Amino acid sequence: MAEIVEKPKSTSDTARDIARRFFRQENAVLVIVLIALIAGMSAFTHGLTTSRTNLMNIVLQSSMRGIVGIGQAFVILTAGIDVSIGGVGLFCSILGASMTTEAEWLNLIGYPMSPFLAIPIMLLIGIAWGAINGSLVSRVSIPALVVTLGMWQIATGAAYIVSRGRNMSFQPESWAFFGKGVIAGLPVPVIIFIVVAVVAYFVLTHTTFGKAVYATGGNPVFAWLSGINVKNILFSVYVISGFLAGLAAVIFTGRVMSASMSSMLGLEIDSIVAATVGGISLFGGVGSVIGVVLGALILVVVNNTMGIIGASPATMGIVKGAIIFTAVAVDYIRRRG
Repeated sequence: MAEIVEKPKSTSDTARDIARRFFRQENAVLVIVLIALIAGMSAFTHGLTTSRTNLMNIVLQSSMRGIVGIGQAFVILTAGIDVSIGGVGLFCSILGASMTTEAEWLNLIGYPMSPFLAIPIMLLIGIAWGAINGSLVSRVSIPALVVTLGMWQIATGAAYIVSRGRNMSFQPESWAFFGKGVIAGLPVPVIIFIVVAVVAYFVLTHTTFGKAVYATGGNPVFAWLSGINVKNILFSVYVISGFLAGLAAVIFTGRVMSASMSSMLGLEIDSIVAATVGGISLFGGVGSVIGVVLGALILVVVNNTMGIIGASPATMGIVKGAIIFTAVAVDYIRRRG
């Protein structure tokens, strides 16, 4: 009987197999886009965007935007949207800074509170704003866009009342740890971002709650018939989004050591860009946390490069709008196909 000898794979066959496995990955295209953007922008700016200092700046900026992008992702996965993130983050930042400022004429409570006491209050306030959003969406059945758009304006107005339009400066040095601190060579904001991303990934992929989030966004009627409490899921994702907006406010306040009405400007748009570019479908039920992380990095690389070349705010707005439109169009075409 003739013995069958398997022909060993050549190096080219092995490379093709690796390439096939890579491109089957959900976020393979995003990785390629990110690498291409970094290389292209580096060539365009003669290496300025890939200097060590600038790369660190990109990672730090990605941390805050990635955190709110993950919060936005939880909401969009249920086919909702949260445009209140910028207002909620602004209010949390203004409130925290107004309690910790060492300037008596600015301090809300009359004496400087330790940031370590103010931060839990900021996070709880973020949760409270999210709970209001979640209650109105899940219990009263008001459309998410209407609720969160109104809440964005209310939170922004409340921030102005607290600050009276003034810059909350003269912050204690202990704030700097959360925005500029370093642990084992890693910036604290990056560590916080990594922890948030890992926890969110685990929750969405390895827990019953995560599966319920996807099911609610994919088909809420079927999810309800399957025994999922859809109202509780909808309520919970807005609470998560509010909490992460408060956490982003902590990082921002620690980084700039102040808070003003221009703080967190455009954060709601950035969160939507990070989520949609990262593959979170606006129709709900599709997407991953890893994609959001890559989406946040892509967003910041584009923002950073435009800043280096001196692009105007109007140009940046046009580019972000185009990115959102393209991401949604690609998602729509993919779903129809």
